Amino acid sequence: MNQKAKDLVFHMSAEEFRRHGKEMVDWIADYYQKIESFPVMSRVKPGEIRASLPRHAPQHGEKFEAMLQDVEKLILPGITHWQSPNFFAFFPSNSSFPSILGDMLSSGFGVQGMLWATSPACTELETLVSDWLVEMLDLPQKFLSTSTGSGVIQDTASNSTLCALLAARERVTQYASNERGCDGRLVAYTSAQAHSSIEKAVGIAGIGRKNLRLIEVNEEFAMKPEALAAEIQRDRAAGRVPFFVCATVGTTSSNGMDPVRAIGEICEENKVWLHVDAAMCGTAALCPEFRWIHDGMKFADSYCFNPHKWMFTNFDCGCLFVADRNELIRTMSVLPEYLRNAATESGAVIDYRDWQVQLGRRFRSLKLWFVIRHYGVEGLQHHVRRHVELAQKFTSLVRADKDFELAAPAPLNLVCLRHRGGDEINQRILDCVNQSGKMLLTHTRLNGKLVLRMSIGQTNTELHHVERAWKCIQEAAANA
Repeated sequence: MNQKAKDLVFHMSAEEFRRHGKEMVDWIADYYQKIESFPVMSRVKPGEIRASLPRHAPQHGEKFEAMLQDVEKLILPGITHWQSPNFFAFFPSNSSFPSILGDMLSSGFGVQGMLWATSPACTELETLVSDWLVEMLDLPQKFLSTSTGSGVIQDTASNSTLCALLAARERVTQYASNERGCDGRLVAYTSAQAHSSIEKAVGIAGIGRKNLRLIEVNEEFAMKPEALAAEIQRDRAAGRVPFFVCATVGTTSSNGMDPVRAIGEICEENKVWLHVDAAMCGTAALCPEFRWIHDGMKFADSYCFNPHKWMFTNFDCGCLFVADRNELIRTMSVLPEYLRNAATESGAVIDYRDWQVQLGRRFRSLKLWFVIRHYGVEGLQHHVRRHVELAQKFTSLVRADKDFELAAPAPLNLVCLRHRGGDEINQRILDCVNQSGKMLLTHTRLNGKLVLRMSIGQTNTELHHVERAWKCIQEAAANA
């Protein structure tokens, strides 16, 4: 390398970062202010974004201004605007400015928090925030770090469920399946309305989809405890080993609420691990009047919910709580020589690498800490109540229209509706409102019928957005 090349500096300087960072914050703030001017769903065709970008990486570095211009010109058209107040699809993945700032700081620190020793604050803040959440949601005391259990921030509920299922597998086999593999007799159970992540988890864990029982649901799309008990007894009689039940508090399709207490009593009687998936609806328990969703949580061996869905904390941020942390740690821990250190050896610290599938981990607790401190419990409760109020208002509008009907109960902030004209007209309504760009809905099937899902939980959604969405749906129905 010649002297000229050695003298080149390719890094962005602190002053350049300071200037461009301010430009980026301004850009994001402007984006939020004008977000309603964009079609909610991206209108690009498959391959269009890639075709608009260079086929090869640049040989020479480019200016930040050029990158930001391309974001505006090339990337923005390919964005579906999840943070739009007119986004009513799936479940929300909402955010807030305090969360974005916390995530920015996490990126700035750039720590890899796999061990306490690799950044003590990363671990200890996560433990503290997890304990705060136990108190905020009025969860059982066994989930506190000062008790037998504790919490950990995962990326998503899918990984939380996988970790819980793995721990359940190891407990029932006396931690032998990690050594010799599964023997094919283990059986897991969840409702026919449960999230697809349960099926994925049993596949990854080596249990196999054939050993997952999808339990019948009642007219409110909640698991039937008597059907669960019968399936467990049948499997025991056949020489199989029931080991894991996932109850859902707020299913994706219908917001069905499995009866946790009745399911928990069955699990306790049969010595089966109970995992409670409250990915979306767990946030509702911030409000005392909605804590009925957690009735029976004392029976749970593990519990998860996602602050990145309804607690204004940007993706990804999923919280897993376990009643006995040693069961999870013993399941997940592998300690190579290059990770050994004095703090770990002392037994006085938590190493969250032992609480998850992957080794590395980001400083996720910072953004959650910022959110809780900015809003306070009172502020979070206010916005959750407001979203439920808006959903109930929307429910009343559906009930008052002779052409539409509710397809499922709407206890919180998901409203399932359908036009009485049948599947074809409902599909046309869905296509029409989504293509309009004014709003975004998704669908499901309940009792074999196509159903529209109106999920109200975006950070900045207000009454006029909901009323305009209803008007859009009615107009689409009139033209379908």
